[in-house]
Amino acid sequence: MRNPAWAVSLSRTGSSSLFWKNLKRHRSVYLLASISLVYFFIFKYVPIWNAQIAFKDFMALDGVLGSPWVGLQNFRDFVNSYYFWELIRNTVMYSIGKMLFSIPAAIFLSVSLYECRNYYLRKTVQTIAYLPHFLSWVIMYAILLAILSPSNGILNDVIKLLGGEPISFLTETKAFPWIVILSDTWKEMGWSAIIFLAALMGIDPSLFEAATVEGASAWQRVRFITLPSIRPVIVMVVLLRLGTILDAGFNQIFMLYSLPVYSVADIIDTWIYRQGLLEFRFGLATAVGLFKGLFGLILIVVSNKLIKRQTGSGLY
Repeated sequence: MRNPAWAVSLSRTGSSSLFWKNLKRHRSVYLLASISLVYFFIFKYVPIWNAQIAFKDFMALDGVLGSPWVGLQNFRDFVNSYYFWELIRNTVMYSIGKMLFSIPAAIFLSVSLYECRNYYLRKTVQTIAYLPHFLSWVIMYAILLAILSPSNGILNDVIKLLGGEPISFLTETKAFPWIVILSDTWKEMGWSAIIFLAALMGIDPSLFEAATVEGASAWQRVRFITLPSIRPVIVMVVLLRLGTILDAGFNQIFMLYSLPVYSVADIIDTWIYRQGLLEFRFGLATAVGLFKGLFGLILIVVSNKLIKRQTGSGLY
């Protein structure tokens, strides 16, 4: 039997009244959440309108709507570029290298801090590990230059003291990738460890107490309790990093690279910078940005399905 119209109207009125009551009651929470929503709307969703210039021969004087359509020509120009495979290789190499080094390092640091029983030592190590994250790559470059400079760098001073010849690390094609990967690991390791520390705090302490009673060593507690307990968080972090595999860190590479190491240092973002901002090819730069986003979306969906099939846990 269908409800009469007055009953439906009353139900809707009651739901609306309840909604506004809840909104008023939790207004501070909604206000706090609205800051993030406004940020994403202004800086993430509104600019999507301008993404159409990826399919246009964009002219600044003509504007977005006045520029002529060129279809997929900008995408073809990128794929057919002489540097395409070199850019893909370098970008993927740095992204995977950073992931393979930084995630295990962050897990090791978080577990070490969690297992440390000395309060002052734990806080001191935390502060020292977190500090590099808050330094810009301009400052980090100055620090790396003080360490690696061939003329008066600390490392080369040691090499010369031992009778060796100084090495120009920042202009050596073999050394440069390692400098990029290891310096990024050093800078971001402490900050990344916060996520894993938060996950470790959620482990039931009774599990460790039972393991201690059974005679389990510290390594066995880590292996059979700690790591399995934070496995979902590890999977989530890996999947999120895979989704941004074509973002190899523009600020870092831009500060560190130079002409002698272009063959191993140039990545998609630095190429976009030169094409888009220096040569004013905004349509091409936007097309490459869309290419990166689509590739990342496909990769994160496929990898999530594969990992979920193997481990039973995924991002969604």
